[in-house]
Amino acid sequence: MIRFRKGRFADLVDRQLALFEADEASLLLEARSAEDAWKRAGRDEAEEAFGDWQLIVDAVGERLLDLREAYAATLDDDAGDSYRQAFNRGAGSRFRDFTELLR
Repeated sequence: MIRFRKGRFADLVDRQLALFEADEASLLLEARSAEDAWKRAGRDEAEEAFGDWQLIVDAVGERLLDLREAYAATLDDDAGDSYRQAFNRGAGSRFRDFTELLR
């Protein structure tokens, strides 16, 4: 059996993202609803529905970015960079549609 070593911040990031998911449950539900509305929209409504969904995607992304940067600011530069990488990996796995602002 091959064991992959979890990074220094993996457990922390997992806990942060679980709390984020619980705290932002209504916003994440709103995002899913907006995405469904966009996918169901007819040709005339699709552009507006996509815009509505994108606004929510940006809001979730900004909150993820704020969470990441608030913690990273407490670390030295090298540790902050490692933490950001771990956070980006975790958020990318868990919230793929919302991570554009983390890049």
